Formats: sequence, C-alpha cells, structure tokens
Amino acid sequence: MTIDYAVVIPTIGRDNLGRLLQEFAAGSGQAPSEVVVVDDRPGADGLPPLVLPEMDLRVRVVRSGGRGPAAARNVGWHSTGAEWIAFLDDDVITTDQWRDVLVSDLMGQPSDVVASTGRIIVPPPAGRKPTDAERGTASLASAQWITADMAVRREALVDTGGFDERFRRAFREDADLALRLTEAGGRIVDGARRTVHPAAAGDFWTSAREQIGNADNALMRYKHGARWRTKIGESRGRIPRYALTCLAAATAFGAAVTGRRTTSVVAASLWTALTTEFAWRRIAPGPRDRAEVLRMLVTSVVIPPLACRHRAHGELRVRTGWHTAPVSNKPLALLFDRDDTLIRDVPYLADPDLVEPMPGAAALLDELRAAGYRIGVVSNQSGVARGLITPDQLTAVNERVHAILGDFDTWQTCVHDDSAGCDCRKPAPGMIKAAAAELGIDTRDCVMIGDIGADVEAALSAGASAILVPTGKTRSDEIDRARERALVAPDLRSAVALATVGAR
Repeated sequence: MTIDYAVVIPTIGRDNLGRLLQEFAAGSGQAPSEVVVVDDRPGADGLPPLVLPEMDLRVRVVRSGGRGPAAARNVGWHSTGAEWIAFLDDDVITTDQWRDVLVSDLMGQPSDVVASTGRIIVPPPAGRKPTDAERGTASLASAQWITADMAVRREALVDTGGFDERFRRAFREDADLALRLTEAGGRIVDGARRTVHPAAAGDFWTSAREQIGNADNALMRYKHGARWRTKIGESRGRIPRYALTCLAAATAFGAAVTGRRTTSVVAASLWTALTTEFAWRRIAPGPRDRAEVLRMLVTSVVIPPLACRHRAHGELRVRTGWHTAPVSNKPLALLFDRDDTLIRDVPYLADPDLVEPMPGAAALLDELRAAGYRIGVVSNQSGVARGLITPDQLTAVNERVHAILGDFDTWQTCVHDDSAGCDCRKPAPGMIKAAAAELGIDTRDCVMIGDIGADVEAALSAGASAILVPTGKTRSDEIDRARERALVAPDLRSAVALATVGAR
C-alpha cells in the first residue's frame, strides 16, 4: 500500500538543507512523488542557485520571492498535486525510518483527519545545561502544532486557503493554520515519526530580536480571540508583566525629573524587582557561565520595552486595519481554455452534437457566476485557417457550449495557424489582453486556466496569473515549467479553488 505525498521544504539557504536532503534520500520507505524546495532567499533571482546533493529522488526548486515561510509553503504546495503535503523546515533532520513511519501515520486516516504532526526531538547539549537560546529551540518539542514536521491534506489546504501570508516570520503561522483547520471541523493527529531539530546556538541579541513575534501575537488575538493561547496549548504570555515593568521604569524616571523622590524610589524598586525576577528566571536553568549571565542580565533589561513596542505596533496595525483584511489573491475574472478544460477535446470539432462538458464544469461555472466572478473563454481554433472546419461550424459548436455551460462574459477565439504570426494565438498574450479589455479590468485581475503550456505562457505574458490542469496530452516539460512559474492543479475544481481562495 502506498500514499500519494509530496514533501515541501522552504529554505533561506541554511547549510543544513543539504544534510536534510541527504538523510531524507538515504532513508527507507516509500519515496514521495517529489520534493519541492522553495527558495525564499530575498533577491534569489540575483543569487547563485542553491547547491543540492545528488539524490535518487525527484527534486524541484521553485522561488517565492523572500516573502517569508508562510508564503514559501503556499508556493510549494500550490505547485504540486499530491494528496498529502509533508512540510519540513530546512533546519531539521529526518530519521532513517521517517518515510516508513510517515506512510504508516497517514495510511487509512478517515476523511476528517486533515493533518498529522511528527514528534520533534531536540538533543540537549553534551556535558552542560542548555543556554537560553537552546531552551527556546527545545520548546519546539512540546509545541502542540509545528510545521517543522507536519503533513496536511492538500484538499484541506485548498479549503482553508493555506498559510496566512501576513505572518512574515517563522512564528505563529503554523498555529494559525492548525486553528483554522480544526475550526473548520478537521482533526489533527499526532504521528509516530520523529524529526530531529538541532538546538540553535543563537548570539548575544537573539532573544531581543525574537520579541518582534509579539506583533504576530496581536494578529493571533484578532483572528482567534482572547483565548487563542489556550487553544494552542500555551500558558499566558508575559506582556502584562512587561508592561508593568515599563510603567515602573517610566514612573521612576518621570518622578525623578519632577522631584518626587519617594515615588521615584518606589517605582525604581519595583522595576528592579521585576527585572531581577525575570533575569533570574532565565539564568537559573542555564549554564551560568560569565558570558551567559551577562547576556541574560543585559537582554532582561531590554526585552520588556522591546516586547511592548512590538505588541503595540501589532495592535495598532490590527485596530487601524492595516493588515486585518485577509491577504487575498482573489481575481475578478477567470478565463478558461475551451478544449480539454471546459469540454472534451475532439480534434477540430465541427459537430455540435459531439460537445461533451468536462466533469463538474457546468456546476463550477454556475458557482462562479453566483459568487460574482466574470468568466470567459480563450481558445485557439486553427482548424478554420487550415480548412478543417468552417467558421459556421465553429460558431455552431460554440453556441452548443453556451447552451450546455451557460453564458460567458467574454469569448475570445483565434482562428489563425502558426504561420500567421498574429498576436492573438496562444502563447501570444493578445486574447488575454482582449478579454480583460472587454471586461473593463486589468489583466492582473485575471486567472487563466488551461491544459497546455501555451495557456500558461499567454497568461504570464499578458500579466495575468495561470493555473495548469494537465491531461494525458499535456507534455511533462509543460508541467515542469508551469510548476516553476505558475500553479498546477490536478483537476478543474481544484484549479478553481486555487484561483478563488481567500485568506492565506
């Protein structure tokens, strides 16, 4: 028994990526349909390609533009049609039996199980206690949901829109997805597979930089309510204590400037007590060497104001609506190829009686119309130029398509053959531009859905988005190229879902 799964690994070019791929390839068990490495290095187009080890696995590299791990994971799962998407981070190592156990974890799961999480193992340092930064990594082992190792049904990702790209850092985007999956009625189960996550050493200011995550906490509260921490299995955060610490410091300073000595002393004592408690909480479990103690003392002073600043910034963005509207790529119009996308392909179709809609096409188009989308057809029909069908026959066939599938807001047809050198025949962009102009919208607000590479190339050349729905006639190189530059869907319904998905 096998399962249909792909592995998606977003990366910023960490050195560990090569080791992860080598260990994964050397493991036992069913191989994935493919491994998608998502290059999320900022400015990757101007950087040397990622250096990947030689492996007996199908590995593709796609780019996501340095927009963060949530966006990178979306690019990765959009580009593959596997039933299950296994997400791994580029700083983990899979065990020898990982593939075997993953298949066991996913095999036979009921339809309401939408995700399976692996167990994260963080090895402790040898011969000493872990530092504050290493304890931070170790906390991943007890996290309820973490995409360092999480397999998700592709259908569930489509239904929920995948990861919310407003989470620009590797923080909270996994918990947000998990909450949305469970709130939609799905179940997330614990798998038996294990993944090793080496402890991060960090530097002097690591803990201070991490306070930027408090802005994401504000977004979590906005999306999931005041009890969001309870929902993800976390204890109450320290923001109230940080706020009190900052208030004490401000009061001590203000009172000293205005000559209120007693108030200043009391407030300063409170600040000292709070800061000392915080510092000792971080020093006590650690190695307590001079460097670590100094790091804890200094950062314990700067963390409360930094945390409050980032939380206030996040709350401001939420309350002013800067990022409360879901990140959306909803188009205004969906444009479809005709043959083998909306209707069965009959070469040079001239008989209206042979028009057969693709499964579910009529219902999908009705749903799009009801939802307010503009829809159109963009079709090459070179049979007219070649004398294989007449213009009247083409008109009769198209009228039959109208009768079966309903009205379209625009219908663009190119009757030329390759020798004409026209701007309308796909992969030229002319028909996409003409459809957008007729609809009175920008080509960037259009998504083209078709079954061959020319459909994708026409859309991208026009500035539109594209989704390829391969058939038995679609060449493998067309699929590979589409996965690098656009999206690939296993069927028409999945393609429409990808095109019209809301928040990510």
